[in-house]
Amino acid sequence: MIHEAAVFLLADRAAVSVFSRIREPQWDIVLPPTFDMVGADQPTPLRTSINHYAYDNAWVPDMLAGRTMDEAGHDRFDGDLLGANPAGALQQISAAATRAAQQVSDPTLAVHCSYGDCPVDDYFWQLNIARTLSAHDVAAVIGVDDAISEELAKQMFDGTAPTAFMWRSFGVYREPVPVGPEATWRERYLGLTGRPSV
Repeated sequence: MIHEAAVFLLADRAAVSVFSRIREPQWDIVLPPTFDMVGADQPTPLRTSINHYAYDNAWVPDMLAGRTMDEAGHDRFDGDLLGANPAGALQQISAAATRAAQQVSDPTLAVHCSYGDCPVDDYFWQLNIARTLSAHDVAAVIGVDDAISEELAKQMFDGTAPTAFMWRSFGVYREPVPVGPEATWRERYLGLTGRPSV
């Protein structure tokens, strides 16, 4: 398994841990924008946001198998993927995605994304950032721990700090929040992304 896939396992576990703790009355909460990039820069109902995560994760096995969306069926995962048991649906979709990630051993694999071909490491970093930041933001809204461990935070910091300028130019990271020399890896990573660690 390539390194970026191993980080995906940690990031996805954190996201599922948070999302599985959403209580029934909270599904209609409006979530502030997770990113400042066009298309993700508007407040979104929590259920819509989590369904989008499920949609992304549902595609992971096909993407890592080298299929295009047309080959797999472009509208295959359209609609509500959460159903009456969101926690169960999320865990099932996540299990399929993580099984696929564990099989990736070729770092030169090309992933056929909707916007064009993408190196597999870039694809995983996109997924990993989305999962860690969504876990953090959703946890803050619903009042639970964000499940970002020191191990995950260090991997995310080390893996994205060299290209943070690029993620900022896309609107994925915001202007960095300064942290002190004794900061934890979680504080450093969140600061890098432009989020306070409280």
